[in-house]
This record gives sequence, C-alpha cells and structure tokens, in this order.
Amino acid sequence: MHTLNLSFPSARFVMPRRTMTVSALAATLLLSGCALPTYQQVRMADDEAPVMQGPGPRHNGTPLDSSFACLSHRIVEQGKGRAPLSIAVGDIKDYTGKYSQGDGNVVTQGGSLMVYSALGKLGGAIDVRERFDTRVAELELAYTDRRQLGDGNQHALADEKGQRAVPWLPYYGGSILRSDYYIIGGLTEVNYNIQSGGIEAQVNQIGPRYRVFTMNVGADLRIVETKTLRVVRAVSLQKQIVGREIGVGIFRFFGSNLFDINAGSKDLEPVQLGVRTTLEQGVLELISTVTQTPAGPCMEGAKMAAAEPAASAPAPMPAEPAAPAPAAAPAAAATPAMPEKTAAAMTSLDVVFEENNTRIAQQSATAAETVATRLRAGQGVRMALLARENENDQNPARRDALTEERLQALRTELAQHGIPPSQVQVQWRPTPGDTTVHRYGAGYRLLARLHIKP
Repeated sequence: MHTLNLSFPSARFVMPRRTMTVSALAATLLLSGCALPTYQQVRMADDEAPVMQGPGPRHNGTPLDSSFACLSHRIVEQGKGRAPLSIAVGDIKDYTGKYSQGDGNVVTQGGSLMVYSALGKLGGAIDVRERFDTRVAELELAYTDRRQLGDGNQHALADEKGQRAVPWLPYYGGSILRSDYYIIGGLTEVNYNIQSGGIEAQVNQIGPRYRVFTMNVGADLRIVETKTLRVVRAVSLQKQIVGREIGVGIFRFFGSNLFDINAGSKDLEPVQLGVRTTLEQGVLELISTVTQTPAGPCMEGAKMAAAEPAASAPAPMPAEPAAPAPAAAPAAAATPAMPEKTAAAMTSLDVVFEENNTRIAQQSATAAETVATRLRAGQGVRMALLARENENDQNPARRDALTEERLQALRTELAQHGIPPSQVQVQWRPTPGDTTVHRYGAGYRLLARLHIKP
C-alpha cells in the first residue's frame, strides 16, 4: 500500500525561491522513493465509463506446492499395486471469534475449501471424497428414489410386472463410495501485535519513519479413521504474519507557508494466504501419517519443522489388529532414519500434463524449479511424464505427436530454469504404433521416462 499526501494552503501566495527549492527537492525525493503502481483503464462498452483493470487471474500457489508434488510422487512409488486411500474433509470452522465492524471476519470462513484444494495438489496419490456439501447429490438421490430422475433415455427394468422400459433411472444402491479417513478441525488463533517496533527521527519536523508489525494465526487439525472414528493424528500449527511501514514527512512553515508532505509504503503479508499455508502444512503432515510416507524430505525448503518420526507412531494401534497399518509400521519407522543425502544419486519426480494439452498441470507447476534445485545439489532426476488415463484421443499417431509436443514444452520450461535441452535424455517412450495404455498409479498413463543428470 502506497500513500502520498500533499497539503498546501488554499490562499494564493508567491513562494520564495528557497522555499520552492526545498519543496521541489522534497517532492522529488518522495516520489522517487515510492514507486506507485500504475494500471490501465479499459472501456468495456462505448457508452460506459472506463474501468481500472489490474493483473489477470492465476493459479493460487503457495510456498508448499513443490512439497505436495514431492509427497504425491513418494506415495505413488511406495503404494504401487495398491488402491489409493480415500480422504474426505469435514467442516474446518473459524473458532477465533475475531470480527471487525469494517472488514467482517478476520480469518477466512472457507477453511474446508482450502483443505480440499490442498488435497487436490496430491493428484492421483489419494482419492478425495465429497462430504462437506452433499446437497446436490442427496437431492438427486431423492429424485431417483421417487422415480423422477432421468437422462432422456429408456432403461430396462425387471420387477414384479416383468421386463419393461422406463424413463427414470433405476437405482439399486451402493453408488456412493466410502472414505477411509476424513480431516476435521478449525482455525483457533488470531493474535495481534505479538511484536512491533520502529524508529522515527525528525529534525524541525522533517524526517523518516520505519515500523514493523507481527501477528500470527493458528489452526488445529486431526485426521480420523471413518470406520472406527479413531483419531489417527492431531496437529497444532501456527504461522507468523509480518508487515512494515516506511515513510517520510515534512510538516513545517517555510516563511509564511505551511508545508504538509507525507509519502510512504505499507506492506502486509496476506493474512488469508498465511491461513492457507498453515492448513496446507497440516494436510502434508496428516496425509504423511496415514500413508506412512515421511514428508520431511519434501519439506526441506520450508521453514516450518515437522517431526516425522512422530508421524509414524500412531499407526500401530493394539485396538486395530486387522488393519494393514501395523504390518507396514516397521518399514515406515525405518524410512526416516536414513538421511536423504545417503539415498541414491538420482531422485524421482512426476510431471502431469493437462488433459489433451501440452500445458503442465497445476499440481506439477513447480517441477522445473524442483529439478533445478536438485541439480544444483548434485542430484540427478528421474522424471515420469504422465497424463490422465481417460484422454479421449486414442489414435497412436496423434498420441505420439502430442507426446512429442509435451516433451518439447517441458524442455522449454526447463530451459527457462537454466537446464539445456541436451541435458534432458529420453529413456523410454511408447513406439509410434503402440496402442497400449501404460497405466501409472491411479488414473494416470505413463507417456515417457526421462533422465536429467547434473
């Protein structure tokens, strides 16, 4: 936020040359120190006034996007041959009670939506079940039960009246898929002015000022086994949000003229982005627990520490002898003990493309940056190029052409991060006439395998 306030007397006057020099110098310093943003005005229709137009919409990324991509890959690699876990989300409410007359609720009321978006970043590593807003589905099931719901076709129905065609959709139950776990919790803390400070110096009421401000938000989440209502793990997280103010001002008389000139800049970290990042950190830890996939190596770039050995502890529960978790617990407990630097020199990464398109999907948007980071650390990268299994164009020649375009798009993206195309080696891809769907995980097909060596 930038502010500029110039106030002069309303009476007509002739300023002395010295006063004009001081005024011009002050204005120049202020305007050069505060770069005010400029946006274009667009006239939407000939008879309408022009409207201000700012930046366009974009995907709402967070600092943890690469961590989700990494954890997704680890879950898929560890769970090969097994169906992905089904996760639902309950109501993540605002329990802070903080409300402002001017701005309304201080923190978002859409915590559940943020958690759903976080789960979506895991791609096909898990299945997400809708439990937060089921009104449309319940209404259509009610229509079906009353034989009111149809699709415009006739359907064969065998009942006591014999075989006949009916316009409604027959329903025999069992269409709603169960969930294995669900995430519940709430936003529990908003603490203002944890720490603030600053400095202001004036000589003859002319001088600069600098202030800093810190607040925090907190969330408490838990993941519950749907069948038994056993709380598998609970986490409590907080994030500090910082802001600053920089400015300079003049308030004094020069001769008989009063000058009141203020300029400055105010910057505040977005509060709701802080809430989203906090909830995403919780989702990473909770999913890491139920999948028994340590997320610590995936969050090495994050400043928020996660105690990964403790994440495996809740899995072996004496009350659940039939559950598969205890059998896998020794492997999960052993994994964090091996430092990541002692692993193989090649790390693995999945890159998902949008359906029937050369654009890299949002869940893999940070893939090129991740590869560049790994190469700088001296690690090579094994990369799997993926697309949705149900892509509608199954013609082998067109699929091969699309794969080639996707490879080129990826090389271009990597080149923007300093990785030359010659460093990207294709290890495998289907032959041009191959009609096989090479399945990879749940709901994906494998397009190619690449090696990028440091």
